Amino acid sequence: MENKEIVDVCVVGAGHAGCEAALACARLGLETIIFTVSVDSIALMPCNPNIGGSSKGHLVRELDALGGEMGRNIDKTFIQSKMLNLSKGPAVHSLRAQADKAEYSRSMRRVLENQKNLTIKQAEVCKLLWKNIDNINAEKQKETKKIYGVQTFTGTIYECKAVVLCTGTYLNARCLCGEAITYTGPNGLQAAGHLTDSLISMGIEIRRFKTGTPARMDRRSLDFSKMEEQFGDEKVVPFSFSTNPEDVQIEQVSCYLTYTNEKTHEIIRDNLDRSPIYAGVIEGTGPRYCPSIEDKVVKFADKERHQVFIEPEGLYTNEMYVGGMSSSLPEDVQLKMYRTVPGMENCKIVRNAYAIEYDCLNPKQLYSTLRFKDVIGLYSAGQLNGSSGYEEAAAQGLIAGINAAQFILEKDEIIIDRSEAYIGVLIDDLVTKDNFEPYRMMTSRAEYRLLLRQDNADLRLCEKGYQVGLVSKYQYEKVICKKSMIKKEIERLKEVKIGASKVNQDFLIRHGSAILKTGTTLAELLCRPELDYNIIAEIDLERKPLPEDVIEQVVIEIKYEGYIERQLHQVEQFKKMEKRKIPDNINYDDVPSLRIEARQKLKSFHPVSVGQASRISGVSPADISVLLVYLEQYKKDKGKLCQ
Repeated sequence: MENKEIVDVCVVGAGHAGCEAALACARLGLETIIFTVSVDSIALMPCNPNIGGSSKGHLVRELDALGGEMGRNIDKTFIQSKMLNLSKGPAVHSLRAQADKAEYSRSMRRVLENQKNLTIKQAEVCKLLWKNIDNINAEKQKETKKIYGVQTFTGTIYECKAVVLCTGTYLNARCLCGEAITYTGPNGLQAAGHLTDSLISMGIEIRRFKTGTPARMDRRSLDFSKMEEQFGDEKVVPFSFSTNPEDVQIEQVSCYLTYTNEKTHEIIRDNLDRSPIYAGVIEGTGPRYCPSIEDKVVKFADKERHQVFIEPEGLYTNEMYVGGMSSSLPEDVQLKMYRTVPGMENCKIVRNAYAIEYDCLNPKQLYSTLRFKDVIGLYSAGQLNGSSGYEEAAAQGLIAGINAAQFILEKDEIIIDRSEAYIGVLIDDLVTKDNFEPYRMMTSRAEYRLLLRQDNADLRLCEKGYQVGLVSKYQYEKVICKKSMIKKEIERLKEVKIGASKVNQDFLIRHGSAILKTGTTLAELLCRPELDYNIIAEIDLERKPLPEDVIEQVVIEIKYEGYIERQLHQVEQFKKMEKRKIPDNINYDDVPSLRIEARQKLKSFHPVSVGQASRISGVSPADISVLLVYLEQYKKDKGKLCQ
C-alpha cells in the first residue's frame, strides 16, 4: 500500500541553505518538512569553523535584517570574534566569528525542532514528482512543468505545493584522499545517489564541481610557541541586530598563525603525480578563490611561503582546523607536508584532508527569485547552484524559502537587486554569468559597496523582512526610530555653526587640525580625518547622548557624503535599466543587427530585463543599444495591435 503525506513545502537538505529555507516557510505559516540524509548533519560545518569574513559578513548581516537565523545562531555559539579590514574604509569592514562547530549545529537543530509548522525527516529524497501543463502564456508555444511532490528512497510520497532543493555537496558525492576514493558526502556522511537522475529527466542541466578541506589536528600535538597568537576583538560586535551587545562580551579562544616553507613546497611538488587533481582523477572544477595547497604551490611558484591558520573547532574538542592547507594528497604525503610547518613538527592528524566532488546545476536555469524558469513551484539554493560557502548558501536559502512561501500564498515573489544588497549581487551573478567554478562572494563584486555596508544592513533590508512577515513589528519600529535619529543628528551637525573664536582655535590646534579662517559647521569639522565624533564633543555644547550604532551611521554618512551621493546617482541609472522589462515571448532572431554571440547568450539565459541582459557575458553595450531600439519598436507595434 502506498504511503503518502501532504504538506505545503518540501525542503530537500538541512545544511545552511535548507535551514533558512525551511524556517522561512514555517514562520510564514506553511506546513513544512525538511529532509536530511542524517539528522546529525543539520547545519553541519564540514569545512572551516567560522561564519562571516570578508564580504561574507555582509551576507550574514543582510540575512539577519531580512529575518534569517544564521546571525542569531552564531551569536549564541561563537568562541572568537573579529572585525576584519578596520584599517580600510567602512565599505569593506566585515565581521567574522569562530564557531563552536558542534554547538552551532546543535543550536540550529534546537531552533528547527521547536519551530511551529516544521517537521524534520531523516530520509533520502530520490525523485521529484512533476507533470507537464500548458503554459498560461499561450504565445510561448511550449509546455511548462509543475512540481507536485517528492518521493523518498523508501517509497513514501510527500505531496506539496513547492519544493526547495538545498542538497549542498551530497549529490553523487565522492571524497578523494590520494588514491583512496570513498563514495560519501562530507565528513563521511551518506551521499545522495539518486536525485541527480530525476533532475536530468526533467531536463535540468547538471555540472560537476569540486571543493576541499584541510586536515584536523590533535591540539596536544601542536607547539603554539612557534606560532603567532591571534586574539579576538576586545569589544565584540554581534552579527544579529536583535542580539544585545552585552550578551556577546565573552572570554574568547585564541587562533594561531604559522607559515609553509620551501620544504613544504618541495614535498608537494615531488608528489603532485599522486594528487587526484593533477593525476586527472578529479572531474569537477574547483574554487579559484579557495585553492588547495597543491594549487597554491603550482600557481604561485614565486611565493616562498603561504599563511596557515590554526583554528579551534570548539570548546570541548581537541580538533584544530588547519586553514589555508586544504589538500587531496595521500595520507602519508599529508603527514610529511604538515610536519614541515613550524609548530606542527609532531602533529597528529585526527581527520585527513580530502577533496569532494559533487553534482550541481547551471544556475542560468533560475530566475532571480531562485525559481526554475520552466518548473512551477521548484526552487534551488546553496551549493547546488554552484556557489561555495556557508553564508552564500544561507542567503540563497532564505530567498528561495521566502519565494516558495510567497508563491504558495499567491503573493508577489521578492527580488533583491544588486543595488540593494550583497545578496542581490550574489544571486544576480549566479543567474546572469557563466560560472564554471564554485562562486565565492567578494566585496569587489559589489559595484555599490559603499552603500551596501555591513553596518547598515538593517536600514536597507529590515522593511523588506517586515513586509514579508519574518521581521517583528518591534524590530521594524526599532529600525524606523534609528533612521529618524540618524537623520536628525546629521541635520543638526550641518546646522550648528562654529566660529573662529579663541576657544575653538585652541581646540583645533590641540588636535593638530587647521585653524578656521571663517565660520564652519560641526559636520564640516567632522569631515577632517584628524577629528572624530567624540573629539568634537568638546565644542558641541548642544549634543545629546545617542546609541553607538546611530553615531556610526552619522559619521559615515557625513564623512563619505560625496561618494555616497555619486553611488546613489549610479543606482538611479541602474534602476532605469532594470525597469526595462523584456517580454517573455521575444524572439531574438527577429532583432536585427544583434551579434551572433549575443543572440546565442540571450536565448540561453532568457533575461527578464535590459539591465540583466547587459550583465550577461558576451553581450556588449552595442548589443544592448540594438536591443533597446528593437524593444521600442516592439512596444509600438504591440500598441497598434491593441487599438
